[in-house]
Amino acid sequence: MAKGKNIFFCTECGYESAKWMGQCPGCKGWNTFSEEKVVTKKSGNVRLADRVEAKKITEVKSEDEVRLMTHIDELDRVLGGGIVKGSLVLIGGDPGIGKSTLLLQMCSHLVKDNVKVLYVSGEESLSQIMMRGRRLNAYDDNLLLLCDNDLSNIEDKIEKYESEVVIVDSIQTIAAPDIDNAPGTVTQVREVTSRLLKLAKTHNTAIFIVGHVTKDGQVAGPRTLEHMVDSVLYFEGDESEGVRLLRAVKNRFGSTNEIGVFNMTGEGLEEVTNPSQMFLNGRPEEVPGSVVIATMEGTRSVLVELQALVADTSFNMPRRTSVGVDYNRVNLLIAVLEKRAGIYLGSYDCYVNIAGGLKLADPASDLGVAMAIVSSFKNKPVPSSVAIIGEVGLAGEIRGVTSAPRRVTEAEKMGFKKIVVPISNKSKDLDKAGIDIIYVKNIGDAIQKIFV
Repeated sequence: MAKGKNIFFCTECGYESAKWMGQCPGCKGWNTFSEEKVVTKKSGNVRLADRVEAKKITEVKSEDEVRLMTHIDELDRVLGGGIVKGSLVLIGGDPGIGKSTLLLQMCSHLVKDNVKVLYVSGEESLSQIMMRGRRLNAYDDNLLLLCDNDLSNIEDKIEKYESEVVIVDSIQTIAAPDIDNAPGTVTQVREVTSRLLKLAKTHNTAIFIVGHVTKDGQVAGPRTLEHMVDSVLYFEGDESEGVRLLRAVKNRFGSTNEIGVFNMTGEGLEEVTNPSQMFLNGRPEEVPGSVVIATMEGTRSVLVELQALVADTSFNMPRRTSVGVDYNRVNLLIAVLEKRAGIYLGSYDCYVNIAGGLKLADPASDLGVAMAIVSSFKNKPVPSSVAIIGEVGLAGEIRGVTSAPRRVTEAEKMGFKKIVVPISNKSKDLDKAGIDIIYVKNIGDAIQKIFV
């Protein structure tokens, strides 16, 4: 006999509570709790013969991962080398960012390799998908479309057509008929994802589910949704610009923090094979406050332009603004410049920006941020032929960075003549590079060698 009880869920992060609360303890959001009925089913006693026994790790047979190539190199890179059969992949992003476009382009390449694909939409009609398919050159007899919100019917059709790849757009519109809650509620999203996961593993079917995002950029629904799936991909970008970034924040079959770069055009998404050239396109030369840094995004080294502007403040408290760089990290670097280098910025506003819309979490960008601020403060440009890498410590020391040879190689490939590198990264491999390397040990040494 099924029992029902009422539980309060946070609509932003999925936090559960037995009673209503004004502020969510999980995400600190106000008035985000909604009441939902949760049905729990009593299961009978499991027979002893049906219970699963533990196995020795040496007795477990390894199975080779079977991957399907999408022929979209940037997508294959983020997925870790292609689609793994039996995997469940979650793709999140803002509305209109291009999630459905990317998946439909992926389907057009898969059906040409005779892969059985089923595209399930709970938001759009079949004619809308067909019109987009014609525009994206995905008009093929082997691509099956299904417009339905009933999870039971979707499961039946996946088994009937023996689909190898399934697209569910979106998870918030699909509902399990045996649960009374409305589609998109926490209970429905959790139940639908759980059943799709079981279906993917038992039928060896790769399933892509599209998830809406909250105002904070997180996938809507419970946080357990991200823990249940095998991979979580986020589609980022500014709708006013054509650049789109596909970022892997979780991947059980490949590298995390890997990115794929696309450009949105009238005919769909185009791959950007050389992101460094795109991010440096239109870069001003010999302008104070402009610095090129070599950052790592997954296994790829990317050169980006970092800009800083230091101006006299008209407030009692100077302003500190950062776009694409952690705000607290910028304040920390300003404090290091004041204490260790004698660059006093207490009466100046400081603005830091990453050109191109990229968000950096790489500590190797510290030295570039600091030198951009010093360049704007002194009104002296950093030579346009110089790239910078290095992490800055609180004592003013320049600490070593990871994957230094890859960063140096990328700078050399893009035509830079010199690169500033922490002295702790000095090695025979770097000495053989065809680019002049300037080794620095602390923040004062860097300022001396770059500007003097």
